[in-house]
Amino acid sequence: MAPRYAPSLRSRLAPILLILQAAFIIIAGFCCLSEFQDVNVIVILGFGFLCTFPVRYGFSGCGFNLLVAVLATQWALILNGIDSWYNTRIIGIDLKSIITAELCAVSALISIGSVLGKTNPVQLTLIALLEALVTVGPLKLSPKIKSLLWLIPYFEHTYNKSVRPANSIMLLHVFGALFGLMLTWILSRNAQEQGYEKEKFDKKSGLFSMLGAVFLWMFWPSFNSVLADDQARLGAVCSTYLALAVSVVTAAALAVLSSPRGTLNPIQMQSCILAGGVAVGVSISVIQQPWEAMALGLAAAAISATGFRYLQTHMLTAFECHDTCTVLSTHGLPGLLGWLAQLVLQIKDCDDHTVAIRFAVFHICVLFVTVSLSLCMGILTAFLLKLNFWRQPQNNKCFEDQAFWEVLIHMPLRNKKMLYQEKKQIEIHIY
Repeated sequence: MAPRYAPSLRSRLAPILLILQAAFIIIAGFCCLSEFQDVNVIVILGFGFLCTFPVRYGFSGCGFNLLVAVLATQWALILNGIDSWYNTRIIGIDLKSIITAELCAVSALISIGSVLGKTNPVQLTLIALLEALVTVGPLKLSPKIKSLLWLIPYFEHTYNKSVRPANSIMLLHVFGALFGLMLTWILSRNAQEQGYEKEKFDKKSGLFSMLGAVFLWMFWPSFNSVLADDQARLGAVCSTYLALAVSVVTAAALAVLSSPRGTLNPIQMQSCILAGGVAVGVSISVIQQPWEAMALGLAAAAISATGFRYLQTHMLTAFECHDTCTVLSTHGLPGLLGWLAQLVLQIKDCDDHTVAIRFAVFHICVLFVTVSLSLCMGILTAFLLKLNFWRQPQNNKCFEDQAFWEVLIHMPLRNKKMLYQEKKQIEIHIY
């Protein structure tokens, strides 16, 4: 029997998707010049497989990730090209614009990780559209800042040549994590205090999820260095690799120490091995020595592992924040650590005290603005998604593929044994 709310997808999801895609094609046909060259492994395979760890939510975790990624990328391409359209009536698309749009999509993917399994695809589509609108739209007022993801100390040579321009993706992780945290806080429900019965992983789903983490780990150096110039790209790749390598070792050690049985937790491992890459990606423009990247990777993995083991449970019991993919520990806290490292290293290398003070003030203000905007817009988006019109999944349908996909009904082991016994009794009676 189909779920009671299945018709809501038929009447809401399909029209929304078709209207959006038709609008994107029309805009592209009249306004865009195409030059496609991009690598989507980290967005599609990495984040897609990473979300497949719930044992009965694999199709939704991977499929909805693809849906959100492509919609957010197309929408961000249009938003990023608005200023060009005003001047030339053409939205030019090249490699850099596609990369910029995909980074906006990554911010949305981070946010939906916190509400994974507790929302339907209509709600996920709205999250992607609204978050891309927030990260790209308002900052078209400034010609120097192209997106909220690069709301970073942009001094170039304004104050002093000793201040290096930041070409990193500094606040993508912090913004996405806090945005998602507000979503899961407002959309909280009573059942999550005891945990969802289907929010668990087995050997097969855990293996697919670890595969996604491996894809992310492999391509994270390219992710951090994609916006760097040719001279700084090699250093960015090396620093990211060293931080990721240290994160793996540190995450394994802390996972064993924090486990009551002294064993490795695969979900904790796949969350913590990326913490070093997140922290270095934030501060990539100021890291000069290998030991700096390695120390940052160790500290980020330690914070992430501690947050996974203790902070997630505390947030659930104290604040009713059910963070499914622990995006706060994986992206938020390491991102804040990278922000602090960039502030300290930049001030340390700055000879002019006046420039250092100006940098610190601007750096702190940037974080304050980004955190405030992510929290406020996350709350507003969550209240919009909480309306009954969107038909949020029922508690017993959370983390369940059958609500949205045509899949074989999972039969409990007890029922299988009963059917087997009945079959044996029939065979004995016949003979």
